[in-house]
Amino acid sequence: MPKPQKQAKVKELTERFRSSSGAMFAEYRGLTVKDATEVRRSLREADTTFSVVKNTLTRLAAREAGLEDVLVLLVGPTAVAFIGGDAVRGAKAVLEATRRFPSLTVKGAVIEGRFLAEEQARGLATLETKEVSVGKVAGMLQAPLAKTIYLLRAPLQRIAFALAQRGRQAA
Repeated sequence: MPKPQKQAKVKELTERFRSSSGAMFAEYRGLTVKDATEVRRSLREADTTFSVVKNTLTRLAAREAGLEDVLVLLVGPTAVAFIGGDAVRGAKAVLEATRRFPSLTVKGAVIEGRFLAEEQARGLATLETKEVSVGKVAGMLQAPLAKTIYLLRAPLQRIAFALAQRGRQAA
């Protein structure tokens, strides 16, 4: 690749590191072209892109993006999965791909600027997505309010019931 193309690629990678919510690094030794295409297709559904780029270019881009910690992961054939949307959803998609394609193994990740070693990156699969977590918090916040409304309504319902009973007895 001529130097201007390499510089453009480094600039593109730097921008992808900065604009994505996370990036997962995986070794792809033994992954066929057909399998890599299938991995890309499956990750696209989770707003994640799978890229195979030279380690030297990835190293330069990571430095420019301020991600010095990930440099230790750039040894051997390394692919980068850039996560565009919810980091947990993207990480789950990558980990699902590693189950389907054993030749693809997770090395580590950087999620929202925070470096995660291999085990921590795999632990992301056990977390719930952002939408589910927000829904649970909203439900927990709503529950006390619903109980309060029920308690406030109960005396009014008792009075209305008593008046209705009185009306039936008088008739």
